Amino acid sequence: CSRDWQWNIYSAPIQSHGREETAALNSPQILQFDTEPQRILLVLPTWVGDVVMATPFIRALFQRFPDGEITLLMNRHLFPLLEGSPWVERTCFWPPRKKTPEAKQQHRELVDSLQAQQFDLAVMLPNSLRSAWLCYRSGAKRRLGFNRDGRGLLLTDKVAVPNRIKGGYQPMPLCDYFAVLAASLGMEHPGDQLTLYLTAECDEAVSARLQQEGVRPEQPMVVLCPGANFGASKCWDPERFAAVADHLVRRFGAAIVISPGPGEEPLAEAIQKSMNHASVLLTNPCLTLGELKTLIADADLLLGNDTGPRHFGRAFDTPRVTVFGPTEQKWTDTSHGHETICRVDIPCGPCHKKQCPLEEQICMTRVTVDMVNAACEDQLRPSL
Repeated sequence: CSRDWQWNIYSAPIQSHGREETAALNSPQILQFDTEPQRILLVLPTWVGDVVMATPFIRALFQRFPDGEITLLMNRHLFPLLEGSPWVERTCFWPPRKKTPEAKQQHRELVDSLQAQQFDLAVMLPNSLRSAWLCYRSGAKRRLGFNRDGRGLLLTDKVAVPNRIKGGYQPMPLCDYFAVLAASLGMEHPGDQLTLYLTAECDEAVSARLQQEGVRPEQPMVVLCPGANFGASKCWDPERFAAVADHLVRRFGAAIVISPGPGEEPLAEAIQKSMNHASVLLTNPCLTLGELKTLIADADLLLGNDTGPRHFGRAFDTPRVTVFGPTEQKWTDTSHGHETICRVDIPCGPCHKKQCPLEEQICMTRVTVDMVNAACEDQLRPSL
């Protein structure tokens, strides 16, 4: 990609994390195998955006072990993220995190299933103790993961955390973080080209729904994803989303499509209610993750908060405007172009708190409608 810059609200360039800097920080020991692993378990992250940002690693792992049988372990509700890809021939799913008899039985069945497969290697992308404990119980001969969160004794191959600093962890792009595990397997840096696949079923469902809602093919389509599973602190004000949406209708004749996730319907309804122009609200039901991939791939602009669907836009190179508040941008940096980051530098941020303890959440309120309007115009105009 020739556009490896991102922009803040002052239009000052922020260069993405450099590969040379990453290489200097990380020089893990390369695993040696008597024979190449044939049965491999890959434990995936548990957040939507993190799974999408893991796709360069997934792709590289399949290239590293072309003759291996690679099984993905993931949350069941995240399966549509990777559906349509060549990576999901073998998948298994975490049981619900409940203490019910049914959940306990499902967990025992999962452990039994993993033990029966006799994995030569288990690779853990999450930092959790839970993932290390399951891989230990699976009986995998080699267990590779970062040595943190008290799980070192459960790993046969411990990888030093590349960004550990006194009192915490220095922000670094997640693709580079996963690349340290790749290096320990003798792989080159997988890069940061996020990859998602579409399915014909979801394409047809989204096309029919947009047609039913009256979206005309000749209209530029602006998709709003106003929620964030992280917490309310990530969510820009619905009235401000509405003001930007009205501006884009007046300026470009855009079709505004508001697509919340489950539980985010009140935010989406507040935006539509605050708008002066018509918009499409995709609730009852909300789109599935697979359908959301199609919607964002077809969009002329994606406007939202720092949340999972933003990474869908990166994978499909959809122009994007993202409002950042309490979270650190560096964790999700990539060299993908066509994105404008709207954020302000404040003394108390980035704090990564789910709820702001201050009377006014200035990291969000100081991101103005005019700033986002200008960013949307810059991203939308070249695609028309």
